Amino acid sequence: MPTPPSDPGVPPPPQGPGVAPPFAAPPTEGSRKRLWLGLGVGALALLICCGGGGAAAVGLVVSNVQAIEEQGQAVTDDYYRALVAKEYGKAYDTLCEDARRRESRGEFSRRVAEEPAVASYRVGDVDPQTLTVPVDVTFSGGGRDTQQVTLAADQQTGGMEVCGVS
Repeated sequence: MPTPPSDPGVPPPPQGPGVAPPFAAPPTEGSRKRLWLGLGVGALALLICCGGGGAAAVGLVVSNVQAIEEQGQAVTDDYYRALVAKEYGKAYDTLCEDARRRESRGEFSRRVAEEPAVASYRVGDVDPQTLTVPVDVTFSGGGRDTQQVTLAADQQTGGMEVCGVS
């Protein structure tokens, strides 16, 4: 016969074989295959997320550099095309705010008209670090020169503008 428990809140032990215990024993797994599979899938998901983010960041930088190069070449081409056509107002419109503060439209037009006329030009590659563009210029008198165009980003539009020629 079983002896009565000393604490009235504790249930008595089971009576014998075939009786179910009041709680189930925790399951045990013989191998850790499922654990390693779960860790592997988690690591793969982390790698995809981080790798995808890194690839996106690299893609963003590359596309930004390409946009700077394209805009820089386009605005430099617009500037020299206007000089060749002697449309000095259009050339002035490609200048940055700082250059416009240094020189009025009329002063710019007079100065450029007095310089040797540009007959043709070839725009080089934009240096994205210094925002400069080399331009091979041929003047109407036959002289040649390589001019360095300095670019700046317009604070309002984000587009590139000519900020100086040396």
